[in-house]
Amino acid sequence: MIRFEQVSVTYGDAAAPAVQGVDLTVPEGELCLLVGPSGVGKSTLLNAVCGLVPHFTGGTLHGRVTVDGRDTRTHPPRELADVVGTVGQDPLAHFVTDTVEDELAYGMESLGLAPDVMRRRVEETLDLLGLAELRDRAIGTLSGGQMQRVAIGSVLTAHPKVLVLDEPTSALDPAAAEEVLAVLQRLVHDLGTTVLMAEHRLERVVQYADQVILLPGPGAAPVMGEPAGVLAASPVRPPVVELGRLAGWSPLPLSVRDARRRAAPLRERLAAVAAPSPGPAAAPADAEPVAAVEGLGVHRDRTPVLHGVGLTVRPGETVALMGRNGAGKSTLLRTLVGMHQPASGSVRVGGLAPHRTRPRDLVRRVGLVPQEPRDLLSADTVAAECVAADRDAGAPEGSCRELVARLLPGVRDAAHPRDLSEGQRLALALAVVLTARPPLLLLDEPTRGLDYAAKARLVEVVRGLVAEGQACVLATHDVELAAELAHRVVILADGEVVADGPTEDVVVSSPAFAPQVAKVLAPLPWLTVAQVARALDGAPS
Repeated sequence: MIRFEQVSVTYGDAAAPAVQGVDLTVPEGELCLLVGPSGVGKSTLLNAVCGLVPHFTGGTLHGRVTVDGRDTRTHPPRELADVVGTVGQDPLAHFVTDTVEDELAYGMESLGLAPDVMRRRVEETLDLLGLAELRDRAIGTLSGGQMQRVAIGSVLTAHPKVLVLDEPTSALDPAAAEEVLAVLQRLVHDLGTTVLMAEHRLERVVQYADQVILLPGPGAAPVMGEPAGVLAASPVRPPVVELGRLAGWSPLPLSVRDARRRAAPLRERLAAVAAPSPGPAAAPADAEPVAAVEGLGVHRDRTPVLHGVGLTVRPGETVALMGRNGAGKSTLLRTLVGMHQPASGSVRVGGLAPHRTRPRDLVRRVGLVPQEPRDLLSADTVAAECVAADRDAGAPEGSCRELVARLLPGVRDAAHPRDLSEGQRLALALAVVLTARPPLLLLDEPTRGLDYAAKARLVEVVRGLVAEGQACVLATHDVELAAELAHRVVILADGEVVADGPTEDVVVSSPAFAPQVAKVLAPLPWLTVAQVARALDGAPS
């Protein structure tokens, strides 16, 4: 269905191709997962399938890409729209209309489908993706995850033969991600749709893949094969595969179910050693809070989003906000930086009411890295962003660039932020905010677009800041990140706090938010592969 013949793509005056040596075929009716570290060219490869490369994103395409027999070099995206449906990393860039139902219908209108066909397909897609209650909603009022589902639905209505998806579950909570993946699996198995998907959260998707294409490094030729075999040698692996490698299992498990079937001997070894320590030490109860929220209510367009929320964050503490899409996590973070005015209750950050404080005064107390990092980036180069960040924060020259080097090794000073991958832009925005060293750091979906190595670097940086007395509140659907980093987990549902406690207590008691290792080793208390590795070092053989 999709054929790459000696494909390479080079952008502008880049010293090396973004991808090269791609020679493979994606068969019809299979779900093929594209994996690799951030910045290796996954999005470039996807864009070559739908014709965005070279027709819109620039660059020089060598070789040949065909989809259902159509050469993408001679067929621009509009001539491929009935064959290829594409959803990029940024849902906002995808939308054309103002409401959910109109967006689902737009692509079919462009293809000239009959009104009765359009109506039927819109209803099918609303039900398929759980969007029926949102049909009349303005797109600008949706949460990030809801936008992602609408973006996927807008291409499904055209019934394309090929779906190209870039990080389709990155903004979704675990339950919503499972719903979307179940839909994709149904399309593949029942309708013979070919799905080519890039995703960093492999723990969610690898068990559904028929084939895996690995891009090992920038410009390196891809490796394609069965998921277990490719991931065994891959630099990016989900926790269940890492656990299998640690335990010496062969073949490696790809799902929690497969791992649990083989984990009895490992559980016996771990039962003989001491349980893992409960994570970072709690901040002293009498420490002055960096943020205090009491009885908070927030309305958006007269609609209650938060009500009765209470949250206290102290120095040296990391708190993970979790919950379904639309639960109010991002709204709470934005309220802490003064972007929303409380309808009831009180908010104090560093003793100040954020919505009544000048931004120049607030930035010394709290910093927010939003879901869309481009909102913080305005310069033409990485170097210029770093210089501006140092100046604005009053930090020593080179402070921001040093953080960029830690979070994003190898990025060029001359690179334009818009040319970076989603994960690379996020790392740059994080460095810009961290340069000011605010006592309270707020991160909204901080691992979206990050591979496992980049996520490990983020964890290391945040742990270092927290150890020095800063506090961090992160809103995330990444259960593995919460298990690795958070001291406390707060779960929001419909704008209310429904759980607040130590990470090891809250996530293990919730099937939706438990990490893979906890599911495999239950009822034992281990949450991460690193904890298991430390335990096995002292366990009897």
